[in-house]
Amino acid sequence: MFQQIRSHVVAAGAASLLGLFPDAALAQTTDERRERGAAVVRSLNNNTTQPTLEGMRREFLFLAEATEAYARGDVWSRPGLDNRTRQLAAVAAFAAICETAFMRVHAGYALNIGVSEEELKEVIYMVTVPAGLPKAIAASQVLAQLCEDRRQADSGGPAEPSTATPTREEARP
Repeated sequence: MFQQIRSHVVAAGAASLLGLFPDAALAQTTDERRERGAAVVRSLNNNTTQPTLEGMRREFLFLAEATEAYARGDVWSRPGLDNRTRQLAAVAAFAAICETAFMRVHAGYALNIGVSEEELKEVIYMVTVPAGLPKAIAASQVLAQLCEDRRQADSGGPAEPSTATPTREEARP
């Protein structure tokens, strides 16, 4: 019963959002959209789930399901851009607004699908123009740590990559 109510609430919320996006198919069920979203994450994350999303699912089920169905299932799976372009855009956008935790996730996805460290660095350099040096510096520190964590993991270093993201105050030069 609770599962049905939750599905109806998710569907109602999605339907209200979809009113803003008329080309989205209302005939699709929330479960279909969530599965499409899960497939997007697996395609970007070496065929595994995304730990942040899974953690959110434990405490904030509606938010996790809405993220999976809408952000991943509707937006990320749209035609028109390839995954590479989407990830570069996401890294730039999150870096520009200093959401470095999200930037780190999407930079990891970008690396997983073949974007090079040098290309990601260029994206961060571009952020200096619209967003300024402090946000680009914060993003550069997180990107450098992500790349170092991945190198250590590839060389048999620490088993768990660092998830520490500097606060805005810590990120300032």
